[in-house]
Amino acid sequence: MENADNRKKNRIAYRNLPQLLLKARDRLMSHFRPILNQFGLTEQQWRILRVLDEHGQLEPWELCEMCQILSPSMAGVLARMEETGLVHRARMAEDQRRVIVRLAPKGDQLLTEMAPLIDAQYLQIESAYGKRVFDDLFKALEDFLDADSKRSPQADLPARAKAEPRKGGRR
Repeated sequence: MENADNRKKNRIAYRNLPQLLLKARDRLMSHFRPILNQFGLTEQQWRILRVLDEHGQLEPWELCEMCQILSPSMAGVLARMEETGLVHRARMAEDQRRVIVRLAPKGDQLLTEMAPLIDAQYLQIESAYGKRVFDDLFKALEDFLDADSKRSPQADLPARAKAEPRKGGRR
């Protein structure tokens, strides 16, 4: 007997790009998680170390934006990373309300140890998929992010009555 869901036509014409990107991210990270686990790092900690390595020092809000980590989570992650000696946080001399984060010597040393393994893993992935596919993927994602930064308009939303509160989930 045919399931009612199978008889239903797709209501949305486009494929689910966010879901596809999430699956691709998870698949890609599966290649790097053993390295992160070997060094006792979470994915969030790795993203922070990697961004600090590329940019030197940043404010926490900049790290949130670059690492795709929400501010409440970032505060806890940075506190743990400072406790373990991976990063150093300091108040800015010109404005004591602002904090700057940079790699601590232990974090810098950890990156030095991990870099050859991370690069070797990228080479393995590139070899498996082909340099052209790998380069095309980087280019496509960079082009998408660049185009999105110009902000495409949002679809017009119909007027609605006051929204009902959500039940059982996060906003």
